[in-house]
Amino acid sequence: MFKALVVEKDEDGKTKASVKELTLDDLPEGEVTVAVEYSTVNYKDGLCVGPGGGLVRNYPHVPGIDFAGVVEASDDPRYSPGDRVVLTGWRVGEAHWGGYSEKARVRADWLVPLPEGLTTRQAMAVGTAGFTAMLAVMALEDHGLTPEKGEVLVTGAAGGVGSVATAILANLGYEVAAVTGRPETEDYLKGLGASRIVPREDLAETVKRPLETETWAGCVDAVGGAMLARVLGQMRYGASVAAVGLAGGAALPATVVPFLLRGVNLLGIDSVMQPYENRVRAWERVARDLPMDKLEAMVQPATLDDLPRLGADILKGQVKGRVVVDIAG
Repeated sequence: MFKALVVEKDEDGKTKASVKELTLDDLPEGEVTVAVEYSTVNYKDGLCVGPGGGLVRNYPHVPGIDFAGVVEASDDPRYSPGDRVVLTGWRVGEAHWGGYSEKARVRADWLVPLPEGLTTRQAMAVGTAGFTAMLAVMALEDHGLTPEKGEVLVTGAAGGVGSVATAILANLGYEVAAVTGRPETEDYLKGLGASRIVPREDLAETVKRPLETETWAGCVDAVGGAMLARVLGQMRYGASVAAVGLAGGAALPATVVPFLLRGVNLLGIDSVMQPYENRVRAWERVARDLPMDKLEAMVQPATLDDLPRLGADILKGQVKGRVVVDIAG
């Protein structure tokens, strides 16, 4: 028997998440069984844990879109008992049972070997949010961004993606301007390496002019909506924006002028279906380029029992940094 957070739906269509005991026979099919040590909390997790079930289609369900742990059994030659692995994406925790469980069974193709020097706890302090941040930084670099090009903007900087992006960029020598609507996070963001704080209201409204003063050499945008439209008009010639989220809405009230007159690039960052080779590359870069002392400063510890509350909190934008869930704690 082992513990898991199980979401169930009653006859009235209402959902409830609670910690229950399961057996190995309850787990879905897959080539690899993992003893999960840590997971984390993402916006999608909040949707799956909260009332209504969000992205979940079949019940009962075990959420948790990320996990890290140790292989217990494997029918795939790529993995052996004792191997440390990490999983993000592939709709695990949504369509397939996820990491809010002491045991998980998944397809071998969905796993990545944990890089040397990175613990399972650190991997979940990174999680999908940090993995996405690293993909965004890599994409900006692949399109020519270097520290000497100028200041890099990070929107939604106090959130999971923004926190890790800020720490990585600062560690790589970039000047980072961190956007936040929460003044109380200023010391936190400067501790991660932000060189200055940009109040959210400075960028929250669209303007009639399609182009403003060239300001930013690059941008990691976790907000979307009107803020992304505004930022596009402030990018330097040939600069790129890596779009990773839509906290400010999915609509983009922008014009094509920044793309045509300044050669601005809008780079879409997907972490769910990312090819294996790029996953390995990103995790190796995380192990090398994310300062672990800064990572630890982002961590909020939690247990399975905390997840219903934290799921509600993240949907309200009330979670700062990274939640690390000690599954056996």
